[in-house]
Amino acid sequence: MNSVTKIARTAGVLYLLYVITSVIANQFGKFVFVEAPVTVNHIMTHAFQFRIGFVINLFSVVLFFLAAWALYVLLKPVNKDLALLFLIFNLAGFAVWLFSSLCLFASLVILNGAETINAFQPDQLQALAVFFVSLYKNGVVIAQVPYGVWLFPLGYLVLKSRFLPKILGMLLIADGICQFVYVCQRLIFPDLAVIAYPCLVISFIAEVSLALWLSIKAVKPQLSMNPE
Repeated sequence: MNSVTKIARTAGVLYLLYVITSVIANQFGKFVFVEAPVTVNHIMTHAFQFRIGFVINLFSVVLFFLAAWALYVLLKPVNKDLALLFLIFNLAGFAVWLFSSLCLFASLVILNGAETINAFQPDQLQALAVFFVSLYKNGVVIAQVPYGVWLFPLGYLVLKSRFLPKILGMLLIADGICQFVYVCQRLIFPDLAVIAYPCLVISFIAEVSLALWLSIKAVKPQLSMNPE
């Protein structure tokens, strides 16, 4: 049981670090919850800060995948197939996010590369940079599809486990539904961001609650790992 507690706390700490580093990355990089021209302007005026935010963001996504791996180790005694399924979906989201990050870094290269500056006019470079930042933002939205799907088997396993509160499982499943609402809003109704505001709140509560519970409470020591 001590080893299980360590795994749970590892998952919680990694998840919590992911949340914290995501916030820090945006503070430096200004590429989340802002329009593409704002990000481009930030690159032009604070390129070094943007680089720091970009690197922190990369490590943040890696921490998220490591948290998913720790959750897989924790929950595979409940149902190994479903645990593997949510890990695969998390990996798919991880891959899409990394590919999208190439587009974000491309905007930095476009605005700060000597060769490209000689080849294009400044207004053309800025327009191209806005295009690549927009690609990044849409790629991150698309990544929420596998990141949303992974929450359903994860939430189900939390519900079926006897060592984690059922409320966490219900919150994770609600979070998965909210992710799909968010994706639909961004891709179908981009001008109606208000639709996704409640979803963002639920997602924050669900994932931070899971991270904090695992970090502080870990698992219930009196119960067996076998849900049956």
